[in-house]
Amino acid sequence: MLDDFDQVLARARTGSAEAFATLYEDLVRPVAAYLRARGVRDVEDLTSEVFLAVFTGLGRFAGGQEQFRSWVFTIAHRRVVDHWRSGSRTVPQAPYEPDEDDRTVESAENQALRALGEEQALALLALLTDDQREVLVLRIVADLTVEQVGEVVGKRPGAVKALQHRGLATLRRILESEAVTL
Repeated sequence: MLDDFDQVLARARTGSAEAFATLYEDLVRPVAAYLRARGVRDVEDLTSEVFLAVFTGLGRFAGGQEQFRSWVFTIAHRRVVDHWRSGSRTVPQAPYEPDEDDRTVESAENQALRALGEEQALALLALLTDDQREVLVLRIVADLTVEQVGEVVGKRPGAVKALQHRGLATLRRILESEAVTL
């Protein structure tokens, strides 16, 4: 805890490198420990991101030392959440080695594209309601989460899930009735 926090904060807001360093040194170890405890692998990188956000947002901060600490850890928490979200959507990639490729069947994506084709896929989507089509495209093509789709279309997550379920059920019925096989 800093005895002269208000003065240090005021100097940091005016661009004092020494004041920035004081704020940083006061919280860098606890922030790094928090990130490490949350399972972040590159603690130094994410710690840097946290403090970059802190220093660029100093002008918007209002409060005392306790509120400042809470604010810094709120930023750290959000960075951890963003880190894990982006990691869950990032598929580990392995280099393609054509000499070692032993696949004997084409990918499911190629099979689906070959069987349906872009025109037929668009025609199928046209049979859905506007809301169902929008939700399916955002979920499947844009790879958004249910919550993100809800924000985009202005609906609650439960409504998004229901629209997705009904849209997929409609497509399944249509494909079964047309005896489309992949």
